[in-house]
Amino acid sequence: MLKKVFCSLLIVFLFANCKTTKFARTISKSITTSFYDNQFTGIYIYDINADKVLFNHNGEKYFTPASTTKIFTLFTGLTLLTDSIPAFKYLVNKDTITLQGTGDPTFLHSYFKDSTVLKMAEKYVKVNVITNNIKDKRYGPGWAWEDFDSYFSAERSAFPIYGNVITVKNEDSISVQPTYFQSKINITDNFYGRDEYKNNFYFRKDRKSETEIPMIIDSTLTANLWNELLPSRVSLIQSSAVKTSTIAYSVPSDSLYRRMMEVSDNFLAEQTLILASSTLSDTLSSSRARKYILENELKDLKQQPHWVDGSGLSRYNLFSPMSFVEVLTKLYTTIPQERLFTLFPVGGKFGTIKNWYAGTDKPYVFAKTGTVGNNHNISGYLVSSSGKVLVFSFMNNHFKKSNDEVRTQMQTTFEWLRDNY
Repeated sequence: MLKKVFCSLLIVFLFANCKTTKFARTISKSITTSFYDNQFTGIYIYDINADKVLFNHNGEKYFTPASTTKIFTLFTGLTLLTDSIPAFKYLVNKDTITLQGTGDPTFLHSYFKDSTVLKMAEKYVKVNVITNNIKDKRYGPGWAWEDFDSYFSAERSAFPIYGNVITVKNEDSISVQPTYFQSKINITDNFYGRDEYKNNFYFRKDRKSETEIPMIIDSTLTANLWNELLPSRVSLIQSSAVKTSTIAYSVPSDSLYRRMMEVSDNFLAEQTLILASSTLSDTLSSSRARKYILENELKDLKQQPHWVDGSGLSRYNLFSPMSFVEVLTKLYTTIPQERLFTLFPVGGKFGTIKNWYAGTDKPYVFAKTGTVGNNHNISGYLVSSSGKVLVFSFMNNHFKKSNDEVRTQMQTTFEWLRDNY
């Protein structure tokens, strides 16, 4: 009887091993074609239920991750923040309230439209606002200087307002939010954007799409925007003047993460790290949040990344496919799948993979992409037709082909995985 059981187990083991070997051979064959000759490619695939690495090609090597960096930012937010976003810290003294920024990006943001802080502040005669309690510079290291007026390069700050951008719409007439700039925008025939060192904005009169242009955030502009909301009541003060202690909360944290991941919002990602740092110190510092996460929650990573920002805008970032799979696995084992998968773009449905990786009858890819010139990556979860969950990272660096050509190759691989594992 014991011999029969042993033989049965051996047959199961050999069959599973043969299947895995065949699987690896098929994937290897697909990435050794001439298509991949002149680029750097890394793939790491892990069966989370079987606790088995199914395929590894350059999984330990470092790549430029672009916006897949936001997976680490998501992990940081989920680790350090509560179910709701800490909107600000405050102290009340008679008819005066002092507000200190925590980095919450949702205050009067065009998508979230949160007014928690305004509803609190308008109850008081005098409002003191602290915005200088931050160590971060307005831009991250390695960001492209010429992107200063691009919608995806909004400045980082302690107390964001309106998403730190102006939003211009051209419907029946041209409208600007915040209205402070309504009379200050320049209507042109062939240009839109902003002067490099001044808040002089330009909008092409025949442009119909909604346009976001980053503001230069300084103390004068901040005071003006606040006093437009609460005329003659607001003053900016130094962070050392008053000790704030009570925390007020704004939107559900998942709504912030979902928006950040779905549209790959760089500003929300940067501010998520700043928000996370508010749980560690009164002085806001995204580098402190990154350092804490790497030295504590992610100290067991086999390849420690070179992680310099929250969004992935910087080419200084270096991550390995294996590290992405390790972090994605930590997320999967601590957060219910039903919730976790709603935080990621969904193949064929919405987000940055809306037009790719569609399932036959239901979605099968839940993943974050990352794209910057000559680099395109994707990391996340793949659910096979048999119901198995694979954690994967597929990274492509330094190619000269189009992004769509790279996506097409990856889609072929993903569809084979879905149908054959």
